Amino acid sequence: MSDSTTHRPLAMGRRGAALPWGVCGTLVLVLSICLAVSVGAVSIPLATVWGVLVDAVAPGLVEPSWSKGRAAIVWDIRFPRALLAALVGAGLAIVGAALQAVTRNPIADPHLLGISSGAAFGAILALLHTGLFLGLLTVPLMAFVGALGATVLVLAVVRFAAATSADRLILVGVAVSFVIMAGANLLIFLGDPRASHTVVFWMLGGLGLAQWSHLIYPVAVLIPCGLWFWLRSSDLNAMTIGDETAATLGIAVRRFRLEIFVLGALVTGTMVAFSGLIGFVGLMIPHIARLMVGGDYRRVLPLSALLGALFLIWADIAARTIMAPEDMPIGVVTGFVGGGFFIWLLRRVG
Repeated sequence: MSDSTTHRPLAMGRRGAALPWGVCGTLVLVLSICLAVSVGAVSIPLATVWGVLVDAVAPGLVEPSWSKGRAAIVWDIRFPRALLAALVGAGLAIVGAALQAVTRNPIADPHLLGISSGAAFGAILALLHTGLFLGLLTVPLMAFVGALGATVLVLAVVRFAAATSADRLILVGVAVSFVIMAGANLLIFLGDPRASHTVVFWMLGGLGLAQWSHLIYPVAVLIPCGLWFWLRSSDLNAMTIGDETAATLGIAVRRFRLEIFVLGALVTGTMVAFSGLIGFVGLMIPHIARLMVGGDYRRVLPLSALLGALFLIWADIAARTIMAPEDMPIGVVTGFVGGGFFIWLLRRVG
């Protein structure tokens, strides 16, 4: 009786906190996208950014007071880049949150489990060796196949080595990631040297090649997969307690875990195909979300998506301004931030 009385106010407080965080976060997201479009080698006033946006959506509604060059920078270059950053950040954060639930490991994320490395391997294979035999769809499709292959390999090694604990699962993921990246480096070595230089830069993570025509693929993957994850929030909550508890609630534990891994590979593969390797987003963001709204995945997942989008937008702003007019690879920024967070997390959970 006393336990339930003690915990109920905390749960209610965090439930009530979810809505304000969501509203404020959405407003901050819109403002962040506008600032990301405004900031760069050529600084563009926010009024011009809004004007170009309104003119593109509703032509003739406002009188253009800007040059065609600035309009092209805003609409054709920076808006797609900012939106791609939001999509990639949201996707990686959601996958990280789901993986941490089904593995019951606070340091699980697509990067550490080898899924991102598998996606990179598939994308490099398409870019340097097989060619775009399915057009623009080739790279995300091959990245998904690579991510799924890496997932299968990790699960096979886990079964072979009887690595049943959560900590050993991460170790297996790291080991498989090293092996796959060795294979990816071999593909780069055997590829066209001129194209290989571009691929090496892409592997460091970057959003500079974002285009409106590219955004349909991450959108088409993120929305249905994110909705599916959210609809299974109660199952994810049960998985955090343990397989036995989840099974008593009627969850097919092995099948559900496999579904999470497959959909996680699909989302990760698609995001990596258009952004390169960007680590630590899936590791950091779910923890921050849980600190803000508690452990209920009905709130953790949407907040993780929002915070992941915000984090990557601002990481991209930093990447574009620290060494302006040159673009620093965004993976370098997330690596510095994520590495420090990882060290703090190891001390906290240890």
